[in-house]
Amino acid sequence: MADEKKEKWTTYMAITTVIIVVCATLSTFKGGGYSTRSLMNQTQASDQWAFYQSKSLKSYIFEMQKDNLELQNQQNSKINLSAEVVASYKEKIDTYAKKIRQYEAEKEEITMKAKKFEAERDECKLHGSAFGIAVIFLQISILLSSISALAKKKYVWFLSLAVGVVGIIYFADGFFLFMK
Repeated sequence: MADEKKEKWTTYMAITTVIIVVCATLSTFKGGGYSTRSLMNQTQASDQWAFYQSKSLKSYIFEMQKDNLELQNQQNSKINLSAEVVASYKEKIDTYAKKIRQYEAEKEEITMKAKKFEAERDECKLHGSAFGIAVIFLQISILLSSISALAKKKYVWFLSLAVGVVGIIYFADGFFLFMK
């Protein structure tokens, strides 16, 4: 057994397997990071949409109050009220109209923020997906490389290299997204 000569290709197989293992480890790490970022962006987008709903409800309440005061003011115009009371109605109606405009502007800003978080979430999903696919191919490559070492079959190692190359392409795609 000690006299058994080591075949040269097994050294290359060991080196390529280590490289593939490193890529698989990094793919797992980066994929997990993008998955976490995707989840965080989804949470922040959901928070913004909840905030949007809150502003919508507040705006609706002010619209109803404004409409109610306008109707009351129309009814009051049939009876002669003092100029002070009419001015008070007008002032309150204007205040409500101002609040409604403010809420509408805030809703537009909230919408932009929510859509930004959603776009970032989608981008993170693309990266994470590429890294996930890379891990699959790289793990299969590692498995085939192990089988080739145990069975001492060089052609299985070549197959493992081919699968590993596909995994490394997806690994690179995880960073650059060139395979959209």
